[in-house]
Amino acid sequence: MDNENKKKPNAPIDEAYLMSIMAGETKKPQQAVAPQEPSAEPTKETPTEKHIAKERTRQKRASDTGYGERFLNSHTMTRRGDKSIYIRQEYHERLSRIVQVIGEDKIPLYAYLDNILEHHFEQFEKAITDDFNNKFKPIF
Repeated sequence: MDNENKKKPNAPIDEAYLMSIMAGETKKPQQAVAPQEPSAEPTKETPTEKHIAKERTRQKRASDTGYGERFLNSHTMTRRGDKSIYIRQEYHERLSRIVQVIGEDKIPLYAYLDNILEHHFEQFEKAITDDFNNKFKPIF
């Protein structure tokens, strides 16, 4: 029984899977990634690795102000608006709980979502614009 609980000393670690777990994804990739042999060539940074590094930098900048200060203290909306949107039940429960606990019920859910979207558009404005312009081609 002790042999079953011991870790394998040279078992490969699937770093991509571990990163996906930390990012909130729960599904395991279909194919296991083979461990890479050390090579003499310098490894090139993949776009995913670049994205992760940029995201960490953004999170550090955002953490300077604090999450509650950034999203839950002020709201720019004066009323709810006329549009309805649909979100997953689990997300609605999470968002409501965040507003209740961290926000101390001082901000309505619609204003919290507005703040999140405002931040998202600020953060990804260039990427969204670039993708939009690449896909939108004028007729003439």
